[in-house]
Amino acid sequence: MILLPELEARQLASPLGRASPLTKLAVGFAWLAALVATTDPWPTLVILAAGIAAAIGLGRVPVGRFLRAWLPFVVAAAGVVVLNTLLGAANRDPAARELFELGPLRITEPALATGLALGLRILAIAGIGVAFAQTTEATTLADALVQQARLPDRFAYGALAAYQAVPRLSLDLATLLQARRVRGLGRGWSPRLLLALLVLALRHADRMALAMDARGFGAAGRTRYRIIRWQLIDAAILAGGMAVLAVIVALR
Repeated sequence: MILLPELEARQLASPLGRASPLTKLAVGFAWLAALVATTDPWPTLVILAAGIAAAIGLGRVPVGRFLRAWLPFVVAAAGVVVLNTLLGAANRDPAARELFELGPLRITEPALATGLALGLRILAIAGIGVAFAQTTEATTLADALVQQARLPDRFAYGALAAYQAVPRLSLDLATLLQARRVRGLGRGWSPRLLLALLVLALRHADRMALAMDARGFGAAGRTRYRIIRWQLIDAAILAGGMAVLAVIVALR
């Protein structure tokens, strides 16, 4: 079953957890832009280290929890490194420096460097994403988008409702499988399950739309339960993010 991660109290009370989600998004997108603008591994290593330090240090994310969220991306990065090293175009360049031969394959230094650079980039992007996801509640993000970014209520809270509907679809699928088993239809997969899931999803969406209208989403003068304000911690995180970018520029 798909479950949304529950953030611990110390993660939400951490400096990174108390900062506005928009501040973290701004710093994260700035770092991602720096990754796109360079293929040098040293700036990528700086961003990777900064993302890990932000999650574990500023975000107080437990090391084990961080590694569990980061491990799938480590496996993906390893696959990217291997594929780009073995199948890189530089391996067919006779002028490229050869490192070794692996059967019929010729492995060159530029191909290995390209594969390592791409793998490090995936790890750095994953580190930024894990740091953001492990210190930000979905509801707080929607509130910040509405109150600070001035996005329409229907768009922001509609996206939040869609995000929270993912575990519900998983629960609906488990219920449908149990119902088929009770009726003696077996435990295997059936195309009819997709139609049943679609019907249930439409029913949930209809009820959610009625509930949002009843609560006045999108109406003028609507009050807020959670007030999101800019704080000094936001300025400090922005300054730290810009300092990391200055280090990257210096390395380039």
